[in-house]
Amino acid sequence: MSTKPTTTDLEWTELDQRAVDTGRVLAMDAVQKVGNGHPGTAMSLAPAAYTLFQKVMRHDPADADWTGRDRFVLSAGHSSLTLYIQLYLAGFGLELDDLKAFRTWGSKTPGHPEYGHTVGVETTTGPLGQGVANAVGMAMAARYERGLFDPEAAPGTSPFDHHIYAIAGDGCLQEGISAEASSMAGHQKLGNLILLWDDNHISIEGDTETAVSEDTMKRYEAYGWHVQRVEPKENGDLDPRALFEAIQQAKAVTDKPSFIAMRSIIAWPAPNAQNTEAAHGSALGDEEVAATKRVLGFDPEQSFEVSDEVLNHTRGALERGREARDAWEKSFQEWRSANAERAAEFDRIAAGELPAGWEEKLPVFETGKAVATRAASGKVLQALGGVIPELWGGSADLAGSNNTTIDKTSSFLPAGNPLPEADPYGRTIHYGIREHSMAAEMNGIALHGNTRIYGGTFLVFSDYMRNAVRLSALMHLPVTYVWTHDSIGLGEDGPTHQPVEHLASLRAIPGLNVVRPADANETAIAWREILCRWTKEFGKGAPHGLALTRQGVPTYEANEDAAKGGYVLFEADGGEPQVVLIGTGSEVQLAVEAREQLQAAGVPTRVVSMPSVEWFEEQDQGYRDSVLPPSVKARVAVEAGIGLTWHKYVGDAGRIVSLEHFGASADGKVLFREFGFTADAVAAAARDSLAAAQR
Repeated sequence: MSTKPTTTDLEWTELDQRAVDTGRVLAMDAVQKVGNGHPGTAMSLAPAAYTLFQKVMRHDPADADWTGRDRFVLSAGHSSLTLYIQLYLAGFGLELDDLKAFRTWGSKTPGHPEYGHTVGVETTTGPLGQGVANAVGMAMAARYERGLFDPEAAPGTSPFDHHIYAIAGDGCLQEGISAEASSMAGHQKLGNLILLWDDNHISIEGDTETAVSEDTMKRYEAYGWHVQRVEPKENGDLDPRALFEAIQQAKAVTDKPSFIAMRSIIAWPAPNAQNTEAAHGSALGDEEVAATKRVLGFDPEQSFEVSDEVLNHTRGALERGREARDAWEKSFQEWRSANAERAAEFDRIAAGELPAGWEEKLPVFETGKAVATRAASGKVLQALGGVIPELWGGSADLAGSNNTTIDKTSSFLPAGNPLPEADPYGRTIHYGIREHSMAAEMNGIALHGNTRIYGGTFLVFSDYMRNAVRLSALMHLPVTYVWTHDSIGLGEDGPTHQPVEHLASLRAIPGLNVVRPADANETAIAWREILCRWTKEFGKGAPHGLALTRQGVPTYEANEDAAKGGYVLFEADGGEPQVVLIGTGSEVQLAVEAREQLQAAGVPTRVVSMPSVEWFEEQDQGYRDSVLPPSVKARVAVEAGIGLTWHKYVGDAGRIVSLEHFGASADGKVLFREFGFTADAVAAAARDSLAAAQR
């Protein structure tokens, strides 16, 4: 496992070392100026970050979104200065004033890196371990992208070959999500992924001996990774030559992801703060900053000291980036000339466009027939799979229940996997029982670009995924979550598997669109709308969560207004509606049956299906009022979950038929009856609301 390099092609000059030490000074000064932040890791990691950005990675600071670039993920996002300083030095657009504005209102340098906010930041990494899983997803996407456009090319010869680099800390590797993702990466043999571990033995509570005694390198070896250790110099500083050599060896291993353990001393070379927990998340103090500057040969009286010589040297990354991009463009044009059809497909996908005529493949379901919405979703995916090659995904070991298999004959699995459907460029992903990392990997896949990703599990397990789902929304990523078994209707598995609070909880995430279709035709329309809403432009995309039934539900005539989030499914007969019944998912049928009772009693009743509150709220006030007339005060909302969502829609006189407690183990039909989800209960609630509205 240990690597002791003897030769290296790395050119490392005194000016390079001065640039590294400049980075350390900037990290200290930025935190000292604002009074808070994480200086220690940025100081100790300066040689590693500089080596990556100046000596290793293929990137162009003038074109940060270049398709052929390597990707960099700082999973240890609290050490955001590690990234910001390299973006400044290399010329990505940050300047010294941005570092001086660190962690302040309106700055380009927030406390944690934010995708879409700062040029050169590939993903939002706040919660530890998320970045590890993002990087795994990016590596998966890179392989699938290669399969779409250049599958026959020899390894290392395609314009779609590139590497994903990530830096993780002790905290990242303690979080369970990184274990899930790392296991997945080893199984998938992602040879394009290189993970650098900052092994500094320090966390907020002190020495990591307080919490960890495992052999992390052996753990990664057991996952199936190529593992190396880079020892520091005699003085304790990270050794860029040894690191560079380890990276070169990692790049030569194409059938395994690579793990490089870098032993470092946090806050090196601060005389008193190095190797202390205080250096992790606190300013060093004026005296310690001055003392450290003297150790490094900087003027302790100056702040944010960057010599012209250093900056001119590091901004050479712009010229090297232009040359690298020009070389890549040449190989890309050669590929285009030899692959006209694939090139046209690349242009379409890169532009975010869908193939002509794709909507014609969407199934239309026969009215009256009972179909589970999970089954309808599966038919939609299989119908679209043949015409939208960039659409891929799978399930967290629940494909047979989630109906997420887009192609049974093609599984995304590495060469050498014994399964007959294994294909390194396969359509169907087997995420394994790893819901949390699945969600974060999908974020990485979406961030990488040029594919459209989905992943499924039971709705109740969205709790495992929540942090990554929240980040999907924060980054405006067009990720699609397929959450099935969406209520007590799933039946005998009981309350541990029956979601109650989940719909309301997920709707509380800003920017996440929850879609709970009433029937098979609404499901098809929902998928069409989700795909149409896919966008590469930051701020305009959004993740979607499809909440789908296990049990069959009646199929109604397709209504295009379902794409507006809420619409009139059945209008009142005999005059203007006196009461409006609002339903979602499997409970819409209860509203329909209750309407029949109320109409028979002479009460004109409208049924509104509202598959997506978020989509409905996007509509103008005129449309919303046309669906839910303000003059109609008698309203009932029915949904087999807590009623938190519905108070704003039913008003003071309204009533909510909901489930304010956990479920039980029994047949779904029995549970609906015993817990009051019946047409009679909805009709009774409507009569109660009518009486309240007349008071």
